[in-house]
Amino acid sequence: MNRSETKLYIIGAGFAGQMIADDIKRKKIFGKATAFLDDDKNIIGAEIDGIPVLGPIDDIAQVLNPSPSDEAILAIPTAGVERIRSIYETLKKSGFVKIKILPAISQVVNGTAHLVQAREIDPLDILGRTPVTISLKESLAYLRGKRVLITGAGGSIGSELSRQLLSGGAERLYLFGHGENSIYQIDRELRLLQQEGVGEKATIVPIIGDMKDREYTRYIIKQTKCDAIFHCAAYKHVPMMEENPVAAVENNVFGTKNLLDAALEFNVKKFVLISTDKAVRPASVYGASKYLCEKLLLQAAEKAKKNHAFMFVRFGNVLGSRGSILPLFMEQIKNGGPITVTDPKMERYFMTIPEACSLVLQTGGVGVNGESYLLDMGEPIKIKDLAEQIIKFSGLEVGKDIEIKYTGPRKGERLTEPLWLKEENPEPTAFPKVLRLENTIQNNFSLDALLEELSKICFAKDGGADFKLYRNANELKKILSAAIPSLRDFYENDSMGDKR
Repeated sequence: MNRSETKLYIIGAGFAGQMIADDIKRKKIFGKATAFLDDDKNIIGAEIDGIPVLGPIDDIAQVLNPSPSDEAILAIPTAGVERIRSIYETLKKSGFVKIKILPAISQVVNGTAHLVQAREIDPLDILGRTPVTISLKESLAYLRGKRVLITGAGGSIGSELSRQLLSGGAERLYLFGHGENSIYQIDRELRLLQQEGVGEKATIVPIIGDMKDREYTRYIIKQTKCDAIFHCAAYKHVPMMEENPVAAVENNVFGTKNLLDAALEFNVKKFVLISTDKAVRPASVYGASKYLCEKLLLQAAEKAKKNHAFMFVRFGNVLGSRGSILPLFMEQIKNGGPITVTDPKMERYFMTIPEACSLVLQTGGVGVNGESYLLDMGEPIKIKDLAEQIIKFSGLEVGKDIEIKYTGPRKGERLTEPLWLKEENPEPTAFPKVLRLENTIQNNFSLDALLEELSKICFAKDGGADFKLYRNANELKKILSAAIPSLRDFYENDSMGDKR
């Protein structure tokens, strides 16, 4: 079938839906805008620019009889999760195979909606809570005309930050990462979005490099003259980092130190570190590495110049990030199951990637130097409940079509992840879902002395490495455990009995 003959049904006849219809008419390559579907009794039966408005949505969808090539596009960016879930279920029951959705209201309300922004609907859109609404135009005003560098720009958080930063009026976006393919993909995507009229005309500059290389990192920060850094790059997979603890510390801790040192040296005015709940009473090498990153950030903030702002933003799991459980569950379902869950009691805090990134960007604008911030993640969700919802989303039944198999916790995992220490005493700020933490004083160790010990394991010194220490994972874990009591306690109480 010719693509131009595809019928496109636009769900929502408001400003976003009308912009999508205009886009379809203008380009004439996506198909034909056949009808709007809407619940507003005042416009049902009318036409908008020659396109009929049909409704209510739940009633009319049942009689449309779409062909397999027809598409439905949800263009109601103000709709909450419950309504999106309801519309999705209605469309699926009505025979729609292809269902797309526009981004949240924060990303289109102050600009224009484009068909290129629509993507296939997935479980993220119908799970969890309704994201907080943030006006990107307003929250990103502090970056207008600035040069912004995103580390780990090809990753899940970094790439979404990059997409949202298109709306901020930045002069340049530097996409920094060591994965050639991932940086290529986000660079290509941003240029396509710009080509289709999304966002503003920032110059996009992809940079391939490794922040573990101290001199290269200094060179990049000096040459780019960046005004702000959003530091997302990190090795994140907990069990993988338990198997490769030296790499975790080398990359996460010393890479972050290199970046912070360069930012201070070359007058970067804004530095936002992305942190994690696993840094709270860390029970894994990954958590310990991010805990040390938080300490490094606060140490750098003490050295920052007046009117500069170095801060970290901590949050829990994000739905759909690379290596997270959601893509894994979807893959397991495609393969016929079973879905693997570590423990029926395991639970995590979850937030969608777009919401987390919007809040990070807002915090970067209002945050104060040396302060620590926490995103309000709502209530924790049991992993088994999430698995059951995803099975249902896929049109299958738990136990009948897809089994859930419990495998037991892996290395470095715990059943719950606290978001803060009691003494951090999170307090509301003037901004919804952004909390301020009290910085805790760490008396257990000297940060500089600890880094000196760890560096002997991570780096060969002038070709004369002591190979009893160099890349010695057991020694590294001993050093970390001596400095961080929660890590020592976890290893000592580890039921797997592995002397890691």
